[in-house]
Amino acid sequence: MFCLVFLIKLSKILKIVESKVSDNLNENQEEIYSKVLRAGRRTYFFDVRETKASDYYLTITESKKFTNDDGSFYYKKHKIYVYKEDFENFSAFLNETMNFIFEQRGVEVISERHQKNYIPNNINTQS
Repeated sequence: MFCLVFLIKLSKILKIVESKVSDNLNENQEEIYSKVLRAGRRTYFFDVRETKASDYYLTITESKKFTNDDGSFYYKKHKIYVYKEDFENFSAFLNETMNFIFEQRGVEVISERHQKNYIPNNINTQS
């Protein structure tokens, strides 16, 4: 439930686009549903896949683009697999952790400070 709410909130800030199902997937890991969240150099893939037992699970992949010295580029990927039996706790912990961040540092993105027209807000610096 929370993952859906989280994605809806993010869609207001970042463009969510549909993703193509990859042709090179193993038949036992076929994508059933896929969403892509592009966020600057990072791209997040939210994929529903099927297990050998015909149940579904969620794969969250972060892909980050890097450039070599010769101008060519490559991607580093990190994956998280979340199974149905963990959805409730995963959602609760994610929500709790994000709320902690927002309560401690607000919703302002700190890296925005480096923009020319940055006006600082009252950021809580206590630990």
